[in-house]
Amino acid sequence: MKFFVDTADTAEIEELAATGLLDGVTTNPTLIHKSGKDFLAVTQEICALVDGPVSAEVVALDHAGMLREAEVLRRIADNVCIKVPLTVDGLKTCKALTGEGTMVNVTLCFSANQALLAAKAGATFVSPFVGRHDDNGFDGMALIRDIRLIYDNYAFDTQILAASIRHPVHVLEAAKIGADVATMPAKVVKALFHHVLTDQGIEGFLADWARTGQAIG
Repeated sequence: MKFFVDTADTAEIEELAATGLLDGVTTNPTLIHKSGKDFLAVTQEICALVDGPVSAEVVALDHAGMLREAEVLRRIADNVCIKVPLTVDGLKTCKALTGEGTMVNVTLCFSANQALLAAKAGATFVSPFVGRHDDNGFDGMALIRDIRLIYDNYAFDTQILAASIRHPVHVLEAAKIGADVATMPAKVVKALFHHVLTDQGIEGFLADWARTGQAIG
């Protein structure tokens, strides 16, 4: 499974990229607003920090407007992935852009039928929103499971990018189902490293090592 971080905070991205475990970044208008930075400038900064895809979202709602904005965004760097909403115009735009070799992330997916349409439109990624689905009384992981089954049935190349990840259990369940990517806030990525027994083990080993009176090197 690939790990993307869902943020426009360049300090968070740089810290996680240094681990060598970060495969990409997703952003959206809300995250850009939180960053307090110019959209194009911060997207360029992010693209320089990671080699993998960096999702940058259009805000136009019509096909022609999406194409105009996508043209601006994809000039930023080769690893920009254009993010479009799962609407008729969004999928028309997806079809046009992927036909030209541009990566496209189709976002705001809440049904397996929508995901099927995104795959038929040639999406590079489809982003089903797990946490938001759960919040509204649905089963986010059942959605991931349905999409995985459909994509495997027809050998679609579109990657399932599990989004709206709220906690490590979401990551685990998505990985078990076979989601290709999980995108999550930096705090969730960091939480994956930790386990109380690991912390206790380190503490015990260090205490015993101190009793030996030895040093390495």
